Amino acid sequence: MTYCVGLRVAEGLVLLADTRTNAGMDNVSRFTKMVTFEQTGERVIALLTAGNLSITQGVIARLKHGIQKGERDPAFRSIMNVESMFEVAEIVGAEMRRMQEIHREAILEQGTGADATVLVAGQRKGGKHRLFLIYSAGNFIQATDDTPYFQLGEHKYGKPILDRVIGPNSSLEESMKAVCVSMDSTIRSNLSVGMPLDLAVIEKDALTFRIHRRIERTDARFSAISDSWAKALSQGFQELPNLLEPEGP
Repeated sequence: MTYCVGLRVAEGLVLLADTRTNAGMDNVSRFTKMVTFEQTGERVIALLTAGNLSITQGVIARLKHGIQKGERDPAFRSIMNVESMFEVAEIVGAEMRRMQEIHREAILEQGTGADATVLVAGQRKGGKHRLFLIYSAGNFIQATDDTPYFQLGEHKYGKPILDRVIGPNSSLEESMKAVCVSMDSTIRSNLSVGMPLDLAVIEKDALTFRIHRRIERTDARFSAISDSWAKALSQGFQELPNLLEPEGP
């Protein structure tokens, strides 16, 4: 499995993905689930993937081929030359449908799931920063102020913290801490999600990555967040009122 999370707040976009794939207890591998595209000052795009690896890798390969074709022929629509992030989401959705149409039946015959999902995040010059969730059928939804985040994969363990602390006006710093706590909670509760992690931050209107780096198991800052969160939970639990205390007069 996997866990990917993307937040869209007023200040920008925050994205975090693990790198573990699991095809059984004795077949655990690393594959990056975050792919980025950048033309500094013009547009910046990040894709986070989950589900059938052959499907998602096929989608990414088709998108890269489309970019190369668009460079040779400006009339060809690629994610790096269309006029809006909505159109980017449309192209990703179309490639998802294409891969499903070609391979889904054969994959299912082998007893393997063919479903896949993709988060599309980014901004182009003159447009707004946006976050989309692409489904296996190629259709998609967009993050809004009411729902400022999306998750892929093993989402249940990391969802409560996001629901409690994240809103459309959360800062990028708060958002980064929230996705790290969300991921840490998931890693602690599910062996199919694991380090290292890929983190990307896109500040509104910067049109470049403010942060784009890998977080290894030995990363001091991530460890500090994990330890501090564990201590805060333990302390908060100890301070909860007892249910059996007698009521006052």
